[in-house]
This record gives sequence, structure tokens and C-alpha cells, in this order.
Amino acid sequence: MIVGVALRLLYLVFVQLGCWLVLLGRSSAAKDVELLVLRHEVAVLRRGQRRPRLDWADRVVLAALVRQLPVWLREHRLVSPGTVLRWHRRLVAKKWTYPNRAGRPRVDETVMALVERMARENTGWGYRRIQGELLKLGHRTSASTVRRVLKRLRIPPSPTRDSDTSWRRFLRAQAETMLACDFFHVDCVVTLKRVYVFFVMEVGTRYVHILGTTTNPDGPWTTQQARNFLMELDDRANEFRFLIRDRAGQFTASFDSVLTDAGIDVVKIPPRCPRANCYAERFVGTVRRELTDRLLIINERHLKSVLNRYVYHYNHRRPHRALRHIAPRPDQPTGEPGCRSVRRRRVLGGLINDYEPAAA
Repeated sequence: MIVGVALRLLYLVFVQLGCWLVLLGRSSAAKDVELLVLRHEVAVLRRGQRRPRLDWADRVVLAALVRQLPVWLREHRLVSPGTVLRWHRRLVAKKWTYPNRAGRPRVDETVMALVERMARENTGWGYRRIQGELLKLGHRTSASTVRRVLKRLRIPPSPTRDSDTSWRRFLRAQAETMLACDFFHVDCVVTLKRVYVFFVMEVGTRYVHILGTTTNPDGPWTTQQARNFLMELDDRANEFRFLIRDRAGQFTASFDSVLTDAGIDVVKIPPRCPRANCYAERFVGTVRRELTDRLLIINERHLKSVLNRYVYHYNHRRPHRALRHIAPRPDQPTGEPGCRSVRRRRVLGGLINDYEPAAA
């Protein structure tokens, strides 16, 4: 690189000397006219708002020749003495500056992703708490590094980050202790008899319990199904605190008292607001799209048989987006990556297809 710079400088000096030799053969009048034109061009350039940009060759030539000018001409040049001194200071600074000095190493992308994930998933964790969690995973970082990463990602510190609780976070925290119940009906194909299905969903796991089917869902029948449901839960009844239901006439005071005695508070949704019971309504839409709207139900016995097989598929085989595409209670382990042999299992005569790894 130094050789190239030297050759470039020699080339420029040679070209300039050639220009000077050409000037020796010109008359004084022609030189004076050229000087007048050049001075006028310089004056025009000075009227512009932008300052001219000089490269390193221009600086070398101007710095070498500016000392040869008279004093009264130095003050009116594009390059002032202060500019020449500034160029000199820059050269000295570059000489004594080490561009390859080893500074603080960059934070690894994996560590940055972990810091962001821990800060968002644990709003009460401070810098040192995240530092300790990273140390458990084999990443040695300082608390100041965690602070810089969070500041770069515009994530506030723990007191500010934990000052507000969103509805999404609140509902997710309460979902593990919530139940949702509702009815949906199916019309038989021949008799057109309407059969009502009563179900309860565990909101946290999306596990569905079909409590019964009837053509007359009155208060005593619904209350008895609540008793049967508590007997089915047995010791697990203590895990739930709330049951969400609508204001239908089937849910009488005796129904609420059965659940209240078991330590489960009954929460009524507002009138004409089915979205408040969104988990149960979503299951009703799913079972209609995947089953009842695609199958002719002959009678109540046929409906029970179909529902039992579908609910087993729903609880143990069907992937759920809310559960990261895992069934509520899977009855088989997840297949190995790269599995090539797959077997299809028909549910309800091929109405629904289920896929699983085939045995080798």
C-alpha cells in the first residue's frame, strides 16, 4: 500500500512538472489572462454554500505550495493556515491511533435472544436475576451487559416492566383454575328430534368432558350432571376455582349450590354476550365444523357414540394452537424428527384422519 501511495505521489509530481514546463513556453499576457480567469472562477466557487471537498493529493499540493505565496494572497485562498494545521493534526492522530485495538467483545446473538425472552416472560426479574439464570445455562455475562441489551431492545427495567398486568396475561394466569360449560343441540335426521349436549371444558388444558345428552335439559337434570362431574373429578376438584356459564334457564340455583359447596365459584356472563364464554363457544364451533355439520345423526344413541369417539380424538390426538399444537392429554409420545414411515388412522369412518409414526 505504501509503495502504491509513493508511486501515485511521484506521478502527480511528474504531471505537475510537465504542466509547469508547458507554461514556460507561453507569453506573459496569456499567463495574466489565465490568472484573471482562475481568480474569477475561485470567486464564483466561494459564492456557493457547500464547501469543496479535497482529497489527499489536493491537500499535499496545497500544503506544499501555500508557503510560497505572498502573505496577502495566503489570506484569500481556499485553504487557510488553520486548515493546513488541522490536516497536520489529523495525520499525527492517525499515526498514534491503533485501529485494531481489541475492545469489548460483541454480545452473542444467542445470549441476546435469551435475555429478551427472560425479560418478557418474567416481568419481575431484574438485571442480576437474569444474569444468574444465564449462568445456569452456561453463559457468563455481567449485569451491565444485560442492562445494555435490554436498553437496546427498548425493554424497561423490572419495576417499570412489572407495573401493569395485561388482560391476556391475567386470563392466562387464571385459566388453569377455570372451567367453562355450555349446551349445544343436534337435530336427528329422521324424527327431527332435537338433542341437547351438555359439556364442560377445562380452560387451562382445553380438555373437554361430555356430561350427557337429553331432549329435555331442565334444572334437575343439569344439577345431577354437575354432581356426576364433581364425582368424576374427585380430588382434582380442588384445582378449580371458577366456572363460567351463561344465564340459560337450565342453570338453576341448585346447580350453582352444588359447585359452590365444592369450592367452585359460578361466574355468570353478561346477558346476550356469548363472547364472554369464548372458550365454550369455540368448542361448539369446532365440533359443528368437524362433526355434526358433516354427519347425519340418526338418534340420541348414535349421537352419544359419535361424540365419545370424537371427544377422545379431541382430547388425546387433535393438535391445539393454544397448546403449541399439542393435544390436551396426548396418549402417545411425539415422533422422532425425520420420521419417514407414517400411518393414517381413520376416525369416524374416515370423517377425520389422524396420523402417527408407523412401527419399524
